[in-house]
Amino acid sequence: MQQFIDSYDFTGKKAIVRVDFNVPLNENFEITDDTRIRRAMPTLRKVLEKGGSVIIMSHLGRPKKVDAKFSLKHIVDHVSACLGVPVKFADDCMKADEAAAALKPGEALLLENLRFYAEEEGKPRGLAEDASDDEKKAAKAAVKASQKEFVKKLASYADCYINDAFGTAHRAHASTALIADYFPDDKMFGYLMEGEIKAIDNVLKHAERPLTAIIGGSKVSSKLAVLKNLVGKVDNLIIGGGMGYTFIKAQGGKIGLSLHEDELIPDALEILKTAKEKGVNVSLSVQTVAGQKFENDTPQRIFDTHDIADDWEGMDAAPASLENWKKIILASKTILWNGPVGVFELPNFAKGTLQIAEDLAEATRNGAYTLVGGGDSVAAVTQMGYADKVSYVSTGGGAMLEAIEGKELPGVAAIRG
Repeated sequence: MQQFIDSYDFTGKKAIVRVDFNVPLNENFEITDDTRIRRAMPTLRKVLEKGGSVIIMSHLGRPKKVDAKFSLKHIVDHVSACLGVPVKFADDCMKADEAAAALKPGEALLLENLRFYAEEEGKPRGLAEDASDDEKKAAKAAVKASQKEFVKKLASYADCYINDAFGTAHRAHASTALIADYFPDDKMFGYLMEGEIKAIDNVLKHAERPLTAIIGGSKVSSKLAVLKNLVGKVDNLIIGGGMGYTFIKAQGGKIGLSLHEDELIPDALEILKTAKEKGVNVSLSVQTVAGQKFENDTPQRIFDTHDIADDWEGMDAAPASLENWKKIILASKTILWNGPVGVFELPNFAKGTLQIAEDLAEATRNGAYTLVGGGDSVAAVTQMGYADKVSYVSTGGGAMLEAIEGKELPGVAAIRG
């Protein structure tokens, strides 16, 4: 039975909390962006304030073995500063029995990187490239067998379980999905997870109309399922970034050297056909800022998106496209944005994406509900100083994408089930 953090009695109890502290570190192991840590603090503080103690677990990076550069010891001091109490550290997540047992109400313990163990992801490691199918099956079975003990050990440290790691909610890993089974009556979402789920539901289930989705990024293939799911749910579908050129070419446009995926032209045409049948307005770029080379200081030229010269490459949305999109955005009551509309990593071709961030902030001021997710989209609203001027900024790019594809996330299902 799912519990709720606000009504749960944590007095004298130990809560094991899955967070997403997979933060970027520089060469000196200094945190360069602590957003994920700060977003988890309300949940951790709530447990401590209500008389409980917290055992914090997370991953960091993608280690294939124990590797000091991926150790969570690098962030202990910062987590302590954010939480306001000294955070103890267990240098092996499987050998934290004594440290967990010794925790008193109001105290916190951080476990070492869960992914130092293959059992966290449930995938075998170290297989030879030429391993036979039988060897692969045996290795997978061995990891699955030991995974049960891994999960059981983690669960043994605590009295209740909280999942507050939306960034990994789409993974059926030991700490995000399997551990919940050990707490049938004592499992719950943290505040961050609750907020993420509510934000997505506000768009997909309870949207005030008109509902607009802005989907950008480089390739149609990375968001094909998203586009197919949204085309039946939204009133307006703005498609920008590199993926837009596949749709332009599908309509017979000349796109020069612009990024596109010929094999997905039939899918693009199917999406456009479905949109027309359902009365959905699909808005593609009509004007493109193009470059001669894929580099920041390359010469620029503006083209009609359907008529880009052979030796030029579309790299950003130009003013006419942005004006069209702004009108749609400001006429909408609910807006979802995932993905840049230009080559955001090159400052000279980031203007379109930054303009979308500005438009969303204006729409929010006018009363629209705005949800932003995906690395470059989040970076854009943050860079513009608009992170607190939109309704919600998602912390989970992959998880958010799978949610808007219509998939049930394992980390969510484990708590609700």
